[in-house]
Amino acid sequence: MTDEPELDLLRRADPVPTGDPRWRDRPLDARAEFRLRRLLESAPAPRRTARRIGGLATGLAAAVTAVVAVLVVVVSGAGTTPAVAAPVALRPQAGSRTVPLADVAGAAREAAARGGGPGTRRGSHVMTWSMAMEAGPGARPPVTLPEEHLTRWNADGSGSELVVATDPRHPGEPVISDTGGSPHTVADGEVLHRAAYPPGTLPPYGRSGTEPPDSAQELRAYLSQVYGCACAGTPELVDTLASLLQDWTPGAQATAAIDELLAAAPGLRPAGTVTDRLGRRGQAYVHDAAGLRRMLVLDPADGRVLGIEETFTRDQPEYRVKAGDVMSYQAWMD
Repeated sequence: MTDEPELDLLRRADPVPTGDPRWRDRPLDARAEFRLRRLLESAPAPRRTARRIGGLATGLAAAVTAVVAVLVVVVSGAGTTPAVAAPVALRPQAGSRTVPLADVAGAAREAAARGGGPGTRRGSHVMTWSMAMEAGPGARPPVTLPEEHLTRWNADGSGSELVVATDPRHPGEPVISDTGGSPHTVADGEVLHRAAYPPGTLPPYGRSGTEPPDSAQELRAYLSQVYGCACAGTPELVDTLASLLQDWTPGAQATAAIDELLAAAPGLRPAGTVTDRLGRRGQAYVHDAAGLRRMLVLDPADGRVLGIEETFTRDQPEYRVKAGDVMSYQAWMD
């Protein structure tokens, strides 16, 4: 038997259509650049790490021009407006009560049992602050790129995306854009990207064919199948959950499953009450690894993930960043 029937089936299935927004070239953000550097500097690693490097290398080859955009995103020269300063890292209130993650997961299950809220839906609404940085001689100072993303997908595979330049700390002030061929400043609220996708752009329920499950055990298997994450370590779990939350707005049951996974994650410790960058009060949980501190902010009443922040725990002179600088922050909204 030849391979032709299988190849014909693959061509007809068209698993990577050119118009699919999931396969657009995207710039490597600071998180990807920093982690790639960590991987390249590390000693020879087990096969799992080697596969991750291979995947990153493929992504790099597919986004060469996007990498250039990241490296030149700092605006300079006469007549330009200074870039938005990096936000200050969130600080839990001294002496505030800490809530164990197991208690938050229990509250989430109780909220799910009461019902009445919306179910899991495809798409997300998120505010992001991402640091763009350079390395090497003559590297320019890092800048933070604040954006608001709204993505919606429908059952027929149609959807829309909207990306707006914004910084809620300084409404109305210019922020940075690297669109249109050269870096430039744009007014707060300017549309950076808008797209509408016809029916059939995505299969039902997105990449996996199914929405995230409502049990922790099934969710772990789902993360492995859809996102390729064994999630044996807490950093990998947190990073993959951030990707999940970009794709989906979980309902109460799925939120409880997420909290149960987090409650079982080693080294994720409660840090107290914190007010996030959208003015919401939540409980902070932190984990330190490989020069980064990940902080999750959860609503203790229903377990929703309000935000994830990454800060440097060590100076990185080559990137001109110091311990305590915020590398990225994501704040999810309903």
